[in-house]
Amino acid sequence: MTPLPAAIEATGLYVARSRSKILNGLDFAVDAGRITGLLGPSGSGKTTLMRAIVGVQRITRGNVTVLGHPAGSAPLRHDVGYVTQGASVYGDLSVQANVRYFGAMHGATAADTAEAIAAVGLGSFARHKAADLSGGQFSRVSLACALVAHPRLLVLDEPTVGLDPVLRAELWERFAAMAAAGTTLLVSSHVMEEASHCSSLLLLREGLLLAQLTPGELAERGRSDDLERAFLAIIKAADRGQEERQVTS
Repeated sequence: MTPLPAAIEATGLYVARSRSKILNGLDFAVDAGRITGLLGPSGSGKTTLMRAIVGVQRITRGNVTVLGHPAGSAPLRHDVGYVTQGASVYGDLSVQANVRYFGAMHGATAADTAEAIAAVGLGSFARHKAADLSGGQFSRVSLACALVAHPRLLVLDEPTVGLDPVLRAELWERFAAMAAAGTTLLVSSHVMEEASHCSSLLLLREGLLLAQLTPGELAERGRSDDLERAFLAIIKAADRGQEERQVTS
């Protein structure tokens, strides 16, 4: 079977602001139809990288290709969904009205709207105003607004922040079902335990790509089944390598 082309490819990707490097020469490819985790501590450049992938971040140097097109180009408008950390919905509208509004931009039907709302577990709240929902429910409205267009690529910036364990588990089950149906998902998180839900991981720290590997490879390379400890071991090894290079230079 011929492998699918990569859903996302980055080559020599640099992003700088006020002479400070936010992303420092990233090279990677993300497989289509899989869940890829973008993991790293706060300030590592995860959100900036996601913004570059969806085409709303000015790139200093390098290239990002998404679904065979330059990131942010017109052919991608109906194929890429992006859910930011801050919910981008209208509080004075119902859940249904919010999802219907975003769906109208993509020619979605009433059935598509109902399906997206049900997918995030808000079917019984469809007629409730978004502002009257709990924090976790409110964030899921944004996800429904992205799902209604049936995107080929779904980019999610820390979608499980503030959710209780049951809701987190339900969302990851939904993500797995979407990947099985052919959707590519890029999901950022600073919670290392969520890495086990992903097929592949991009490990970022201070704008550098430390590694691209599977959860199993992370555990092996970091010599621990605790993925957080494994990640910390990789960070320490990278720091030692940098110190040695500075001494010999």
